[in-house]
Amino acid sequence: MLVLVIVLSILVLGLVITNLYAFKSLAKYRDRVKQKGFFAPWKIPSVSLAEIDPIFKTNEFGPTMQTMVHFMGRGDLAVPGGTSDTEAWILAVLAKKSQTIFEFGTCTGKTTYLMAKNSAANAKVATITLAPEDLSAYKIANEDDAQSTQDALNESVFTDFLYSNTPEETKIEQMFGDSKVFDESKHLNQYDLIFVDGSHAYSYVLSDSRKALKMLKPGGLILWHDYSGPYGLKDVYNGLNEIAKEYPLVHIKGTTLVAYRKPN
Repeated sequence: MLVLVIVLSILVLGLVITNLYAFKSLAKYRDRVKQKGFFAPWKIPSVSLAEIDPIFKTNEFGPTMQTMVHFMGRGDLAVPGGTSDTEAWILAVLAKKSQTIFEFGTCTGKTTYLMAKNSAANAKVATITLAPEDLSAYKIANEDDAQSTQDALNESVFTDFLYSNTPEETKIEQMFGDSKVFDESKHLNQYDLIFVDGSHAYSYVLSDSRKALKMLKPGGLILWHDYSGPYGLKDVYNGLNEIAKEYPLVHIKGTTLVAYRKPN
């Protein structure tokens, strides 16, 4: 009898664990597809892409010729620090309208290259990453998620980038260093477009965001990557929700991008 009770208890415990895992998986799926939490909407309101910039307004054929870009997608391939094809296309289109661009988090240099390739001939793109030999300089905070910290270190392995030895390299200023140490005071109110996709640890999300807000020109646009809900990258979710208490951030429907347009 005791053996039967133990066996039944183990089976019940297994069912409970399985159901909890299924519930969490369902919550993640709902977050990703429905763009809202299981019990409540995400804290940053969602808007259409056309509300971010009129260049994305569609006609009866879909996106207009204004959004045609030089592009390299990745499909379903897993690549380090990669944006989705939709997100990369959005960045490339916005780069067409930007003279000065800054990127937190170079990683492979793909988004750097796409923004440089699609921007005007006299445009400038600056990007910063932590050099592999300087990983010890990375400043971990107590509140930072351990996995996000490790992901940041894993992606800081490049000294050559996708844009290396291309004609677009002449438009790109590659910076190496910890973004927390980066002195934004020399870059105030300078950039039309800023892409924040560096470390996704909470302290870095806040630090990079506050620097980006100071560096943005009036009328300029900041895009943040990987806002994927409370069951996604929690430090990005919590960090941007914190910034949204002070600034009117919006989430672009169907993407993990959050945007802020600085008033003129």
